[in-house]
Amino acid sequence: MTKDFFSHETAVIDGGCEIGEGTKIWHFSHIMTGCKIGKRCNIGQNVVISPEVVLGNNVKIQNNVSVYTGVTCDDDVFLGPSAVFTNVTNPRSAVNRHSQYAKTHVGRGATIGANATIVCGHDIGAFAFVGAGAVVTKTIPPYALVVGNPSRQIGWMSEYGHRLRFDENGFATCPESGEKYELKDGKIRKL
Repeated sequence: MTKDFFSHETAVIDGGCEIGEGTKIWHFSHIMTGCKIGKRCNIGQNVVISPEVVLGNNVKIQNNVSVYTGVTCDDDVFLGPSAVFTNVTNPRSAVNRHSQYAKTHVGRGATIGANATIVCGHDIGAFAFVGAGAVVTKTIPPYALVVGNPSRQIGWMSEYGHRLRFDENGFATCPESGEKYELKDGKIRKL
């Protein structure tokens, strides 16, 4: 069997993992049993991917990120440095709650900023943008921009990662891509 991904010699990859072609796993990272990692992912230094985590294609994980059991990420997700996911809402050292792990899904193209914490059981919508240091305690809709502790929505983001400024008719244009968006009834639609 040929290895069609790169792993640094200090990375630890447990048996039973699926790792896609072109993926890179860097220094001191630990990929645990049962993970599924897509193609062309980049797993930074000192990252922990716990058992049964599923990552889509082209997921970028920066240094010191912890992705715990119960997390799934769609394609093109970005996880900033030292971001962390939880998987139990009421952890205790002396109480085993492995059977109570809550699930968190991160939608396609979403960005989670440096040092953000995602409290388990709260999904992140496609192309949402979680600001650095935010603590997510509720589900985030697609394209939403959230910041703070606890996080609160302060706007909307384009698929290229620019804040959208809607006119009085509910339309906005991404300044980089030129793509147009409509805001109607609290939801974003790319035109």
